[in-house]
Amino acid sequence: MEDVSKRINAAYGKIPCDLLLKGGTIINVFTGALEQVTIAVKDGRIVGYGDRKAKTVVDVSGKHLCPGLIDVHLHLESTLLAPSEITRLLLPRGTTTIVADPHEIANVSGFDGIQWMLEATEKQPLNYFFWLPSCVPATHLETSGAILTSDDLATLINHPRIVGMGEMMNVPGVVNGDRESLAKIHLADDHGKIIDGHAPQVSGSMLDAYLAAGISADHECTSLSEAREKLAKGMRILIREGSAARNLQDLLPLINDNNWQRISFVLDDRHVDDLCESGGLDNMIRTAIHYGIDPVRAISLASFTSAQRMGWRNRGHLGIGAIADIVVLEDIEAFRVSDVWKTGVQVVANGNITCDMPGMPAFSNTMNVLPFTLERFQIPDKGQPVKVIGLQSGQIITKSLVMRPRVRHELLVPDPVQDIAKIAVVERHKATGNIGLGFVRGMGLRKAAVACSIAHDSHNIIVAGMDDVSMFTAVQTIIDAGGGIAVCDGEIVESLLPLPIAGLMSDQPFEQVLAKLKELKEALGKLGANPDILMTISFLALPVIPELKLTDKGIVDVNQFFHVPLESEDKHA
Repeated sequence: MEDVSKRINAAYGKIPCDLLLKGGTIINVFTGALEQVTIAVKDGRIVGYGDRKAKTVVDVSGKHLCPGLIDVHLHLESTLLAPSEITRLLLPRGTTTIVADPHEIANVSGFDGIQWMLEATEKQPLNYFFWLPSCVPATHLETSGAILTSDDLATLINHPRIVGMGEMMNVPGVVNGDRESLAKIHLADDHGKIIDGHAPQVSGSMLDAYLAAGISADHECTSLSEAREKLAKGMRILIREGSAARNLQDLLPLINDNNWQRISFVLDDRHVDDLCESGGLDNMIRTAIHYGIDPVRAISLASFTSAQRMGWRNRGHLGIGAIADIVVLEDIEAFRVSDVWKTGVQVVANGNITCDMPGMPAFSNTMNVLPFTLERFQIPDKGQPVKVIGLQSGQIITKSLVMRPRVRHELLVPDPVQDIAKIAVVERHKATGNIGLGFVRGMGLRKAAVACSIAHDSHNIIVAGMDDVSMFTAVQTIIDAGGGIAVCDGEIVESLLPLPIAGLMSDQPFEQVLAKLKELKEALGKLGANPDILMTISFLALPVIPELKLTDKGIVDVNQFFHVPLESEDKHA
């Protein structure tokens, strides 16, 4: 009770506060108002408004103060960065708390991957909390590096930085009463933890059944009608602005005076280049303001409502008793950050981190691929049209197309005229020798190949290309690097970004990762491809996002949730 007594006495003015931020205008998320208030801090908590004796007084006149930003659904692995580099990027932009779902690294390395994440974020000046990954593997339709059961997850459920059960992607499993899916839901319920959702295009009675399981939020809405149905049925809506899935502009009209407290901004999957060049939650705030959302409300959607979603009463606002995560803004509409206090300690001054950054634990090589020859990429022509994955701009949802690629020497081959590339998924965890083969339309490649060891959610090696030699070279380059992203033309490696941490993240500073990523995109641009396909290709193996996907076990019709032949029954395509 000593700390509480000190805070009470500091609030009354009986003892000095630790910090006084004087003369600024606070963003009051409770009233929606801008108020000129002096903030007093003691032992990392806000203890009062107005002048008091204080050990340190900082004049913030002419500036705005807002609560630290909170992202309640982010995959750290998708940034391509180690956690310390994510801190370096996001803390100076005002993000002070992240709730991450480590199901990417868990699908590669299982329990060890989660433990690595906890260790790597332990002493960061940015708060990292974690969801327990509920779908390792995401489905039975692919080969993952690990399997985590409810019994496995139970060993971590009481960890102080584990907040709940991560996104339940196996919607059919939930609504059909899959035993293990329900066991994970019960595990969270029994320990008073919340459950995160993942229900793209789910509606009607199936949505009702999904919600009846106690799942409380969704970040997969891509249309207003979808978001409105989910919101009306009690879900919290997490509006996402990732690198491949950009839903903010389409969903902003959802927000009104009656429902805004049930809506939050999240990043989900966002690459380092977007974080560096545009930002994270700060960018979402700027965009929302640009399209007419009130600045106080826009900031609340990236702080207060996120804290409410997590059940955190002492985060996401600058009220009395709140943890003193305080962001100082030079310009509210541009959301330009000058300083950040984390639990009452200054960690950013004039846009620069002022605290020490911890080191990073080691990680073992995760490449275990059965040797193969490039002939494994050949697809015999059976005289029929084939199913082709159709890309959609700005979305990770795909279309199921029926097309006829070119035929050469009785083999189906890529067709640059129709913008059809060959695609393969090579299993990399258990040396099974599995290689799934198919075609994709919309990549824009004229020649060469691009491969990466990021292939949601099992993260086998995925490669798309216009010839087998380039595809083979790209895959071998990834294996030799211990993971990464490669662009290869024939036997020549045009560009490589190594990702030695689980084949998902770099161990280098973000500046170097950004430079390599730009080099990769330039190489793709020279080949005629849209550089954004680097994020898009990583989702083409995710068999929980409609309509058509490819895993190491073959083509998946996501709507039917089972494997289908590459050849189509439609003879007239």
